[in-house]
Amino acid sequence: MSADGQNPRTPNLRTLAQEQADRPLTAYARDYTDGEATGWHHHGRAQLLYATRGVMRVATREYNFTVPPGRALWVPAAMPHAVAVEGPLAMRALFFREDAAVLGEGRALVLAVSPLLRELILAACAEPLEWDVQGRGGHLAALIAEEVARAPQLPFGLPAPRDARLRRLADALAADPGRDWTLEEWAQRCGGSARTLARLFQAETGMGFARWRQALRLTEAAALLAGGATPARAAAAVGYASAPAFGAAFRAAFGLTPGEARLIRPGSSP
Repeated sequence: MSADGQNPRTPNLRTLAQEQADRPLTAYARDYTDGEATGWHHHGRAQLLYATRGVMRVATREYNFTVPPGRALWVPAAMPHAVAVEGPLAMRALFFREDAAVLGEGRALVLAVSPLLRELILAACAEPLEWDVQGRGGHLAALIAEEVARAPQLPFGLPAPRDARLRRLADALAADPGRDWTLEEWAQRCGGSARTLARLFQAETGMGFARWRQALRLTEAAALLAGGATPARAAAAVGYASAPAFGAAFRAAFGLTPGEARLIRPGSSP
């Protein structure tokens, strides 16, 4: 994912008012327009990023995430990341103080958002910054922590290559996942030999090129389905000529059929 030329190794530290409030959990709401990008940055508190509308594309040093509606991304404190926006995006974020961070794995995670958790996130956004610890705000925060801790984790992360040639290839495939070029053809476009690119893919992502491309295609298809595309349209858009093959690969990756994934809307159960 492009990060506007910034180096993810030297991200900006951003501190919002929500992170300075003396509360275990605070909420932040912002709407983005098509084409906006945050650049590489990090926060002092852990975040839960959720979009009520639109698809979030979030890069970390190790993974790229495509997060459709009905899903959320847990970003640990101090983790460098960059958000790119495609189409209108309504983001609702929660900040967790260190003593209230309910997911301590130290890695970014995509979570399924239950109808209850969605409504809790929206309710938290309507609370004042210094909400009443003994009142409604305190009850919301306690219930949010419970719901986030028990939310199912989903395999939506794609290992991010670091080599400049692989990044060019990855960006081009993300823009057109249905393009069926061989690795030799990609090598001519991106530089290096096919053998070199194959070796780098394995070393940097732990996957061969074919497996990595399939994972990218399925992740992009999941985003299309979340946006209302039919399984047939999503399959064709990411390069699958066979609907049964697409269905089998999608189910193996995500544990549900493309039809089931399409029925998931913001606030519906996975």
